[in-house]
Amino acid sequence: MQTGTASWYGPGFHGNRTSSGEIYDQYELTAAHPTLPLGTRVAVTNLQNGRAVEVRVNDRGPFVKGRTIDLSYAAARSLGMLGPGTVPVRIEVLGATAVPLTASYSVQVGAFTDRDNAVRLQRTLAHRFDGVYIATLEGKAGRYYRVRLGHFERREQAVGVARSVAPLGLSPVIVEDGIP
Repeated sequence: MQTGTASWYGPGFHGNRTSSGEIYDQYELTAAHPTLPLGTRVAVTNLQNGRAVEVRVNDRGPFVKGRTIDLSYAAARSLGMLGPGTVPVRIEVLGATAVPLTASYSVQVGAFTDRDNAVRLQRTLAHRFDGVYIATLEGKAGRYYRVRLGHFERREQAVGVARSVAPLGLSPVIVEDGIP
């Protein structure tokens, strides 16, 4: 366990490569840490309000003296730290995944060209499910906002979530996310 100061990074880095080689998506639950192995999953708890979030270390940083971990915009929002920008936190290692990571699975329940539509669906589902996030895709035809649930190590876990989403009138798709 480690305590220190968390900060967050977002729009200026969105779409750039992280130290792990993947593209930084500020809407995913990720973090930068100076020493933890890339792929490590950690629980970060805001010591001011008790809110916690699970993130995956996919980048190096922070590069500001006195800071312990840099969180994605989505993780910072979950902790209620967007306004202050920095907060005291507790970091607990949950597990490590050997690098290179092979794959993880998520359940995609919608894809939109209008970010507001994706945010509405995300908020609706967040009342019933944990780990709802928006993954942005820049393609030749434009930008897409994909609403997804979870990062699962096994496909069977994603299938179970997909079965629980389908009765809501959504058409879930299991996505295998290859991670370099």
